[in-house]
Amino acid sequence: MALTMTLILLAIFIFINVPIAFALIASSFVYFMLSDNFTNIILIQRIVGGVESIPLLAIVFFITAGILMNYTGITRRMLTFADVITGHLPGGMAKVNVVLSTLMGGLSGSNIADAAMQSKIIVPEMEKKGYSKGFATSLTAASSLITPIIPPGIALIMYGYVGDVSIGDLFLAGIIPGIVLCILMLVLVDYISKKRGYEVQEGIKRPETKKVIGASKDAALAILLPVIIIGGIRFGVFSPTEAGAVAVFYALFLGLIVFRQMKVSELLKPLIETVYTAASILIIIAGASAFAWVLTVEQVPQRLTEVVTGFVGNSYMFLIIMMIFLLIVGMFIEGNVALIILTPLFMPMLEQYGIDPVHFGIFFIICLSIGTITPPLGTVMFSTCSITGAKIEEFMKEVLPFYAVLIVGALIIAFFPIITLLLPSWL
Repeated sequence: MALTMTLILLAIFIFINVPIAFALIASSFVYFMLSDNFTNIILIQRIVGGVESIPLLAIVFFITAGILMNYTGITRRMLTFADVITGHLPGGMAKVNVVLSTLMGGLSGSNIADAAMQSKIIVPEMEKKGYSKGFATSLTAASSLITPIIPPGIALIMYGYVGDVSIGDLFLAGIIPGIVLCILMLVLVDYISKKRGYEVQEGIKRPETKKVIGASKDAALAILLPVIIIGGIRFGVFSPTEAGAVAVFYALFLGLIVFRQMKVSELLKPLIETVYTAASILIIIAGASAFAWVLTVEQVPQRLTEVVTGFVGNSYMFLIIMMIFLLIVGMFIEGNVALIILTPLFMPMLEQYGIDPVHFGIFFIICLSIGTITPPLGTVMFSTCSITGAKIEEFMKEVLPFYAVLIVGALIIAFFPIITLLLPSWL
């Protein structure tokens, strides 16, 4: 009875658009009110305990590093580098968009942050070169979905923390899938650009070697950050949390000393932005931790595992069903919340089907990310459209080809585990 009322109230809160963190806390509170076995003190303990964790500091550190990168000119240098290597090709600026998302994945760590940044910088430039606003906006939103699986993606840290999976392995596992998604999108963009006549005029010269080398030098310092992080974790130099602190110091070093595009007196603004961003994520984690505890106490993961394994006979069918389920969930529930709530539910199932949790984590995050560009609650969709001024109807029409490509990419990653497990097994 208590669990049923809790789930019904959560669904109602989500439907009437109550902020998800408060919806989770309020529905969990109702469970404790109706239950005779637990006191409200346990609810407070679970909320506080949900964020009282050293590994979660990595999220705060990497958010800080990503924001500092934007304020210190790193983003502009990465844009220049992407423009140099792809700007002369058909659909050049659209391809710059995709490449920049891939490069920035290891810096911003967040698809929403990446989408918002590129909506402000690249979409206006694409419109000047003849791209429609709807296409430019949908491409920006879709390409930003590469970000969560490129290290050090925040989603990778959250999944590793909740599921007790090696964050270092997850960082390595996301690299090749990220490149696969990048290539698939570049192929699609090339096709659409040639079909619609976006930047296909002849006479565009390849960049001079000197220009390529100059752009590479500036970008190399930023690209080196994920290498330092992954290398340090894999060789035991520092933990994922300490890697986040290293990333902050590295961003400050580039901004204050190397590029000198930020002064110490200007640090307050990015730090305030960090507080707002980190607080919004951590309060969701706190509420979701309490709700996940309720599900665990009621043995929902075990019951669900029994039901699923009773109907689904093999791992491939399980992955297909999970994809359909996650695509639907992603339409209604914010990705970080779904990640925290569903991860404990899925872990027992993975054991039953012999699926590696690292492999499943990448697939899981990609499927949830696709939901962020899907109505009715697609966070990336609304963020990009609100910044660029594109209409939702126009966005939905233009995003369909990218939606299809992302689903194909997710299926490739699901059915070929070597794509995700190759680097973790080698290193």
